[in-house]
Amino acid sequence: MIVADILVDEGKALADELGHAARFVELDVTSEADWKRALEASADRPPLTALINNAGIHWANPVESETAEGMARMLQVNLIGAMLGVQAVLPAMRAAGGGSVVNICSVLALVGGRDASAYSASKWALRGFTKSAAIELGRYGVRVNAIHPGYIETPMLANVATGRPPDYFDYLPLRRTGTVDEVADLALFLVSAESKYLTGADFTVDGGMLAGSGPRSNFRELG
Repeated sequence: MIVADILVDEGKALADELGHAARFVELDVTSEADWKRALEASADRPPLTALINNAGIHWANPVESETAEGMARMLQVNLIGAMLGVQAVLPAMRAAGGGSVVNICSVLALVGGRDASAYSASKWALRGFTKSAAIELGRYGVRVNAIHPGYIETPMLANVATGRPPDYFDYLPLRRTGTVDEVADLALFLVSAESKYLTGADFTVDGGMLAGSGPRSNFRELG
Protein backbone atom coordinates (compact mmCIF):
# COMPACT_ATOMS: atom_id res chain seq x y z
CA MET A 1 0.00 0.00 0.00
CA ILE A 2 1.26 3.45 -0.93
CA VAL A 3 0.17 6.39 1.25
CA ALA A 4 0.71 9.54 -0.78
CA ASP A 5 0.13 13.10 0.38
CA ILE A 6 1.54 16.59 0.24
CA LEU A 7 1.42 16.62 4.07
CA VAL A 8 4.65 14.77 4.85
CA ASP A 9 4.44 14.41 8.64
CA GLU A 10 0.81 13.31 8.61
CA GLY A 11 1.40 10.90 5.73
CA LYS A 12 4.40 9.28 7.41
CA ALA A 13 2.45 8.92 10.65
CA LEU A 14 -0.40 7.15 8.84
CA ALA A 15 1.98 4.80 7.03
CA ASP A 16 3.65 3.95 10.35
CA GLU A 17 0.24 3.30 11.90
CA LEU A 18 -0.71 0.95 9.07
CA GLY A 19 2.47 -1.09 9.50
CA HIS A 20 5.18 -2.53 7.29
CA ALA A 21 2.81 -3.13 4.36
CA ALA A 22 2.40 0.65 3.92
CA ARG A 23 4.91 3.08 2.45
CA PHE A 24 4.69 6.87 2.36
CA VAL A 25 5.49 8.89 -0.75
CA GLU A 26 5.31 12.67 -0.88
CA LEU A 27 2.84 13.61 -3.62
CA ASP A 28 1.45 16.85 -4.98
CA VAL A 29 -1.47 15.54 -7.03
CA THR A 30 -1.15 18.42 -9.50
CA SER A 31 2.37 17.28 -10.46
CA GLU A 32 2.79 14.64 -13.17
CA ALA A 33 6.37 14.12 -11.99
CA ASP A 34 5.17 13.34 -8.46
CA TRP A 35 2.66 10.81 -9.78
CA LYS A 36 5.41 9.11 -11.76
CA ARG A 37 7.61 8.97 -8.66
CA ALA A 38 4.76 7.51 -6.60
CA LEU A 39 4.26 4.76 -9.17
CA GLU A 40 7.97 4.01 -9.20
CA ALA A 41 7.84 3.63 -5.41
CA SER A 42 5.29 0.84 -5.79
CA ALA A 43 7.26 -1.10 -8.40
CA ASP A 44 8.45 -3.70 -5.87
CA ARG A 45 4.96 -4.18 -4.44
CA PRO A 46 2.12 -6.45 -5.63
CA PRO A 47 0.40 -5.28 -8.85
CA LEU A 48 -1.37 -1.95 -8.43
CA THR A 49 -5.11 -2.55 -8.70
CA ALA A 50 -6.66 0.24 -6.60
CA LEU A 51 -6.49 4.01 -6.47
CA ILE A 52 -8.42 6.26 -4.09
CA ASN A 53 -8.33 9.91 -5.15
CA ASN A 54 -8.93 11.72 -1.88
CA ALA A 55 -6.91 14.93 -2.19
CA GLY A 56 -9.04 18.04 -2.05
CA ILE A 57 -9.23 21.67 -1.01
CA HIS A 58 -12.21 23.77 0.08
CA TRP A 59 -13.06 27.30 1.04
CA ALA A 60 -16.25 29.31 1.42
CA ASN A 61 -16.57 32.25 -0.95
CA PRO A 62 -19.67 33.88 -2.50
CA VAL A 63 -19.98 33.83 -6.29
CA GLU A 64 -19.58 37.61 -6.47
CA SER A 65 -16.18 37.53 -4.78
CA GLU A 66 -14.74 34.28 -6.18
CA THR A 67 -11.74 34.84 -8.45
CA ALA A 68 -10.55 33.22 -11.65
CA GLU A 69 -7.37 32.27 -9.82
CA GLY A 70 -9.37 30.67 -7.00
CA MET A 71 -11.55 28.68 -9.39
CA ALA A 72 -8.49 27.53 -11.33
CA ARG A 73 -6.74 26.40 -8.14
CA MET A 74 -9.83 24.48 -6.98
CA LEU A 75 -10.08 22.68 -10.32
CA GLN A 76 -6.35 22.00 -10.42
CA VAL A 77 -6.40 20.08 -7.13
CA ASN A 78 -9.91 18.62 -7.00
CA LEU A 79 -10.31 17.66 -10.66
CA ILE A 80 -7.03 17.65 -12.57
CA GLY A 81 -5.21 15.95 -9.68
CA ALA A 82 -7.63 13.02 -9.92
CA MET A 83 -7.30 12.89 -13.71
CA LEU A 84 -3.50 12.74 -13.47
CA GLY A 85 -3.83 9.95 -10.92
CA VAL A 86 -6.00 7.86 -13.21
CA GLN A 87 -3.64 8.42 -16.12
CA ALA A 88 -0.67 7.45 -13.96
CA VAL A 89 -2.10 4.16 -12.68
CA LEU A 90 -3.85 3.02 -15.84
CA PRO A 91 -0.87 1.21 -17.43
CA ALA A 92 -0.31 -0.80 -14.24
CA MET A 93 -4.00 -1.66 -13.92
CA ARG A 94 -4.22 -2.73 -17.54
CA ALA A 95 -1.16 -4.94 -17.08
CA ALA A 96 -2.77 -6.46 -13.97
CA GLY A 97 -5.97 -7.23 -15.88
CA GLY A 98 -8.09 -4.62 -14.15
CA GLY A 99 -8.50 -2.43 -11.12
CA SER A 100 -10.71 0.00 -9.24
CA VAL A 101 -10.57 3.78 -8.93
CA VAL A 102 -12.57 5.60 -6.26
CA ASN A 103 -12.93 9.36 -6.56
CA ILE A 104 -13.94 11.12 -3.36
CA CYS A 105 -16.42 13.77 -4.51
CA SER A 106 -18.98 15.46 -2.23
CA VAL A 107 -22.71 15.88 -1.74
CA LEU A 108 -22.01 19.21 -3.45
CA ALA A 109 -21.47 17.21 -6.63
CA LEU A 110 -25.17 16.34 -6.41
CA VAL A 111 -26.64 19.71 -5.36
CA GLY A 112 -25.39 23.26 -5.16
CA GLY A 113 -24.14 24.92 -2.00
CA ARG A 114 -24.08 28.38 -0.54
CA ASP A 115 -20.71 30.15 -0.81
CA ALA A 116 -19.34 27.06 -2.56
CA SER A 117 -19.42 27.82 -6.28
CA ALA A 118 -15.77 26.91 -6.92
CA TYR A 119 -15.81 23.83 -4.69
CA SER A 120 -19.14 22.57 -6.01
CA ALA A 121 -18.06 23.17 -9.61
CA SER A 122 -14.89 21.15 -9.07
CA LYS A 123 -16.79 18.26 -7.53
CA TRP A 124 -19.51 18.24 -10.22
CA ALA A 125 -16.68 18.11 -12.75
CA LEU A 126 -15.03 15.23 -10.90
CA ARG A 127 -18.33 13.38 -10.89
CA GLY A 128 -18.63 13.82 -14.66
CA PHE A 129 -15.03 12.71 -15.12
CA THR A 130 -15.79 9.61 -13.05
CA LYS A 131 -18.64 8.56 -15.31
CA SER A 132 -16.73 9.20 -18.54
CA ALA A 133 -13.69 7.33 -17.25
CA ALA A 134 -15.91 4.40 -16.24
CA ILE A 135 -17.27 4.20 -19.78
CA GLU A 136 -13.84 4.35 -21.39
CA LEU A 137 -11.90 2.10 -19.01
CA GLY A 138 -14.41 -0.69 -18.52
CA ARG A 139 -12.94 -2.50 -21.51
CA TYR A 140 -9.75 -2.94 -19.52
CA GLY A 141 -11.52 -4.25 -16.44
CA VAL A 142 -10.97 -0.94 -14.65
CA ARG A 143 -13.93 0.29 -12.61
CA VAL A 144 -14.38 3.95 -11.62
CA ASN A 145 -16.86 5.05 -8.95
CA ALA A 146 -17.59 8.17 -6.90
CA ILE A 147 -18.21 8.57 -3.18
CA HIS A 148 -20.12 11.67 -2.06
CA PRO A 149 -19.50 12.42 1.64
CA GLY A 150 -21.68 14.81 3.58
CA TYR A 151 -20.53 16.28 6.89
CA ILE A 152 -17.57 14.14 7.97
CA GLU A 153 -15.41 14.81 11.03
CA THR A 154 -12.29 16.28 9.42
CA PRO A 155 -10.33 19.52 9.71
CA MET A 156 -12.21 20.69 6.61
CA LEU A 157 -15.51 20.27 8.48
CA ALA A 158 -14.16 22.30 11.39
CA ASN A 159 -13.79 25.25 9.02
CA VAL A 160 -17.28 24.77 7.57
CA ALA A 161 -18.91 24.46 11.00
CA THR A 162 -17.30 27.55 12.53
CA GLY A 163 -19.92 29.71 14.23
CA ARG A 164 -22.73 27.18 14.00
CA PRO A 165 -24.49 25.97 17.19
CA PRO A 166 -23.45 22.63 18.74
CA ASP A 167 -26.77 21.02 17.77
CA TYR A 168 -26.60 22.20 14.16
CA PHE A 169 -26.17 18.71 12.72
CA ASP A 170 -29.13 17.31 14.65
CA TYR A 171 -31.29 18.06 11.61
CA LEU A 172 -29.69 15.13 9.78
CA PRO A 173 -31.79 11.93 9.84
CA LEU A 174 -28.98 10.13 11.70
CA ARG A 175 -28.55 13.21 13.92
CA ARG A 176 -24.75 13.25 13.79
CA THR A 177 -21.78 13.85 11.54
CA GLY A 178 -19.97 10.96 9.91
CA THR A 179 -16.50 9.57 10.55
CA VAL A 180 -13.62 9.04 8.18
CA ASP A 181 -13.81 5.31 8.92
CA GLU A 182 -17.36 5.23 7.58
CA VAL A 183 -16.16 6.71 4.30
CA ALA A 184 -13.13 4.41 4.26
CA ASP A 185 -15.35 1.34 4.73
CA LEU A 186 -17.25 2.20 1.56
CA ALA A 187 -14.04 2.91 -0.35
CA LEU A 188 -12.68 -0.47 0.75
CA PHE A 189 -15.84 -2.16 -0.53
CA LEU A 190 -15.53 -0.39 -3.88
CA VAL A 191 -11.94 -1.54 -4.43
CA SER A 192 -12.76 -5.11 -3.41
CA ALA A 193 -14.04 -8.04 -5.47
CA GLU A 194 -17.40 -7.73 -3.70
CA SER A 195 -18.19 -4.72 -5.90
CA LYS A 196 -16.91 -6.18 -9.18
CA TYR A 197 -20.07 -5.26 -11.16
CA LEU A 198 -20.21 -1.64 -9.97
CA THR A 199 -18.80 1.14 -12.09
CA GLY A 200 -19.73 4.71 -12.97
CA ALA A 201 -21.91 4.86 -9.87
CA ASP A 202 -22.54 7.46 -7.16
CA PHE A 203 -22.55 6.51 -3.47
CA THR A 204 -23.59 9.02 -0.79
CA VAL A 205 -22.26 8.86 2.77
CA ASP A 206 -24.24 11.73 4.22
CA GLY A 207 -26.31 10.52 7.16
CA GLY A 208 -29.42 11.03 5.07
CA MET A 209 -28.73 14.70 4.28
CA LEU A 210 -30.07 14.47 0.74
CA ALA A 211 -32.89 12.06 1.50
CA GLY A 212 -35.55 14.75 1.69
CA SER A 213 -36.90 17.70 3.61
CA GLY A 214 -36.33 18.30 7.28
CA PRO A 215 -36.34 21.22 9.70
CA ARG A 216 -33.07 22.58 8.31
CA SER A 217 -32.52 20.63 5.11
CA ASN A 218 -32.42 23.70 2.93
CA PHE A 219 -29.82 23.35 0.18
CA ARG A 220 -28.72 26.93 0.86
CA GLU A 221 -27.20 25.62 4.08
CA LEU A 222 -24.85 23.21 2.29
CA GLY A 223 -21.21 24.17 2.00
